[in-house]
Amino acid sequence: MRKNEPLNHFLTHRFTVGFDLDLTLVDTRPGIRAAYVALAAATGTHIDVDVAADHVDVPLEQELRNWFPEDRVPRARDICISGYPRHGITLSQAMPGAHGAVAAVRALGGRALIATARHSRNARLHLDHLRIEPDVVEGSLWAADRARALRRYDTAVHVGDHADDMHGARTAGALAVGVLTGTCTEETLRSAGAQVVLPGLAHFPAWLHHYLTTPPRR
Repeated sequence: MRKNEPLNHFLTHRFTVGFDLDLTLVDTRPGIRAAYVALAAATGTHIDVDVAADHVDVPLEQELRNWFPEDRVPRARDICISGYPRHGITLSQAMPGAHGAVAAVRALGGRALIATARHSRNARLHLDHLRIEPDVVEGSLWAADRARALRRYDTAVHVGDHADDMHGARTAGALAVGVLTGTCTEETLRSAGAQVVLPGLAHFPAWLHHYLTTPPRR
């Protein structure tokens, strides 16, 4: 092996790292709360906005069924999604280490994929507002849809804060990296398939460099 030759084959082929959005890259809870406040006002419906905002990892339609009868859920969903850019973007902040984590992937020659349950347009608005610069954004992904998206981009590593992220990563054949910035404990993440658990994204660039430059075990 020549001096400075990459030790890991990922450094000689473009690799993809996937990231979840909510509570992994962006703390969207303040924005989600504001969107629910606006939805309650627009529809005259009582919504416990603090409870709803804490359910970041629950599909929107499922959460709306806690507050609206079934026949009103589609309309409530449309109001919530269309109004989100006005109410939800500027209040939400980047999670510590988010910029550096995405930048580290690109600096090492990789592709940064955002695979999120959030609506694609709103996800992009969050990222643009916070100046987080991924290569690809795929939205409205839940459960099996997320795994299919990760597989479509041949994702090598997927990072998230929730058990569903770990399930999606393992189903797609990606290395599942959990971060303890959401509601899940390390035990929960590992039970869901996490192979690596980090305190937060600030630790990710060093971990990624080590992972990419360490010879695979034989």
